[in-house]
Amino acid sequence: MKYINADIILPEELLKEVQKYVQGGMVYIPKPEGLRKKWGENSGSRVYLKTRNLEIRQKFASGTTIDELSSQFCLSCDSIKKIVYTKNK
Repeated sequence: MKYINADIILPEELLKEVQKYVQGGMVYIPKPEGLRKKWGENSGSRVYLKTRNLEIRQKFASGTTIDELSSQFCLSCDSIKKIVYTKNK
């Protein structure tokens, strides 16, 4: 995360108001609720896991056992069971 000096971006009146609460410290200002990205959207992890889980479900439906899937995807049997037995949202 890159830090920006408040002197540069905030109007003088707003800066003086913020200085009433914080002087010389760092303040994190979050994005508005609607603009936040979900976990894994930037890195592509969300898409990767969705694709992997779909592949696991398809292989299970075509007869591959949980033990075989566990070895093939390097996941525990419990993790495979969670993937194949939960409904896809």
